Amino acid sequence: MPKDADKPRGRMSAYAFFVQTCREEHKKKHPSESVVFAEFSKKCSERWKTMSDKEKHRFHQLADKDKKRYDGEMANYKPKKGEGKKKKRVKDPDAPKRPLSAFFWFCNDERPKVKATMPDSTVGDVAKELGRRWNECTEDQKSKYEALAAKDKARYEKELKAYKSGKPVHTPAVKAKAAPKAKPKPESSEEEDDDESEEEEDSD
Repeated sequence: MPKDADKPRGRMSAYAFFVQTCREEHKKKHPSESVVFAEFSKKCSERWKTMSDKEKHRFHQLADKDKKRYDGEMANYKPKKGEGKKKKRVKDPDAPKRPLSAFFWFCNDERPKVKATMPDSTVGDVAKELGRRWNECTEDQKSKYEALAAKDKARYEKELKAYKSGKPVHTPAVKAKAAPKAKPKPESSEEEDDDESEEEEDSD
């Protein structure tokens, strides 16, 4: 989706203003030196952590001013039709299922046990307990699940290769259509007569 050129520029944080200032200062001191962003960003982060609130104050002022600018522009901004709506990615039902990690295989085994011992626990509590139990496992105990993970990874890579080449990964189960129910034939008058004659013979 093309970007709306009329949409207001996003507001900057105090830290973003600080980094911007650092870059401008660096360019003035070293105009011909190329900046490695990862290293430069790390140095800025370390420096920001050691700064006092007084030193950070001017950057917070710049951020507050930019927030007012942004809020004012957004108040008058009317997005174009469809702008801001993210297109939902449709998952291909024929795509192979992603492989599970060793930890997930462990969780599949251990989760029922954890829930049995912690019936009133939340999903987060169960996940935390599973993580604790996994960390306490020995290498021998983990090897079982690592083997399952390796096998599942091999399965995924094989299916993915077939999927990308256009071959069917798996044949979906075809549901057999139920045979139409036979409509009961209306009883003819002749059949009724036969029944009556049989009843008469029985009575005799």
